[in-house]
Amino acid sequence: MPPLNGLGQPVGDLLADWNAAQHPAGQILAGRFSRLEPLSAGRHAASLFAANALDVDGGNWTYLPYGPFANLDGYREWIETHCRAGDPLFYAIIERASNDAVGVASYLRITPASGSIEVGHLNFSPRLQRTPAATEALYLLMKNAFELGYRRCEWKCDALNAPSRAAALRLGLSFEGIFRQATVVKGRSRDTAWYAVIDRDWPGLEAAIARWLDLANFDEAGNQRASLSALIGLTLQCGPLVPVG
Repeated sequence: MPPLNGLGQPVGDLLADWNAAQHPAGQILAGRFSRLEPLSAGRHAASLFAANALDVDGGNWTYLPYGPFANLDGYREWIETHCRAGDPLFYAIIERASNDAVGVASYLRITPASGSIEVGHLNFSPRLQRTPAATEALYLLMKNAFELGYRRCEWKCDALNAPSRAAALRLGLSFEGIFRQATVVKGRSRDTAWYAVIDRDWPGLEAAIARWLDLANFDEAGNQRASLSALIGLTLQCGPLVPVG
């Protein structure tokens, strides 16, 4: 039962110790497999353009409101024009093994006073897709958000974007519904699927993802020993796992 106010009306829990979250400062977020740096046209555009060129049919751009880009100059200009504001706050995802920029992600709809932040503008080149570095990059963004004091981390995508929806569920975010005709993207109507993780659920998910990312979870060929979905499922059944290492 929710608490009642003096008029006998149900109201939300009182957050007596609530303080606004901090706005992300664009600091480098480093992990074992990946590193996130504030996106820079000078440092990252050439590497990202080359990695994105491996997506020959341009399918990675279908659900994004921009791209594909015909040439490096056009991509560099887009970064310089659209990726310099604090919201969205864009990051280049660096593959630590090669030190190449192979993907992009951002924070957006950053609302410190409400403790809400979104992870989006995800564009993972073929070099990054289905790798531990990809999972780790998203983990680092969520981990940093909760360390900055956010209560809620959101993930939104086109409701027809099956890979993005599967990725959100794989990471343990909860599906919250469909906003019908939420926007127009590239001249087409878009329904938006909403996912989120909140602060009370994060410790268990954090431990499960950290356990999956641990080097002990991969054999010499780089194959996972336990799947992330299995580890998250175990967390939901038995409580938070203790991270290794």
